[in-house]
Amino acid sequence: MLPSGNDQSNRGVLVPQPYRIFRITAVAEAFSWAGLLVGMYLKRVAEVTDLGVWVFGRLHGALFVAYVVAALWTARAERWSLPRTLAGLAASIPPFTSLIFERWVARRRVPHDGPALVGSTPD
Repeated sequence: MLPSGNDQSNRGVLVPQPYRIFRITAVAEAFSWAGLLVGMYLKRVAEVTDLGVWVFGRLHGALFVAYVVAALWTARAERWSLPRTLAGLAASIPPFTSLIFERWVARRRVPHDGPALVGSTPD
């Protein structure tokens, strides 16, 4: 059975805001790009090891998917326009563009004060 809106068991539970998760994944995705680029350098140019590509390739793949999911979640929660949503999704492809897009969105949104408490009432 799904909890109702007035269910007392959810009181005081912190619920992450979509934008916070989006911001974290945007930064993490950019750092994983950096790691992958270093790994590609070590594998193809320096010809030292392919361990960096193996590790950061997997990490970047997971963070890429997390960024796309977080961008779609945030787009829905904050009612982004279709062009903004498509720009956010496209920002996942070129290296470090997720950071640029996140900063662009940050300057254009209304700030919120931390995570929301489910079931809490304002004092």
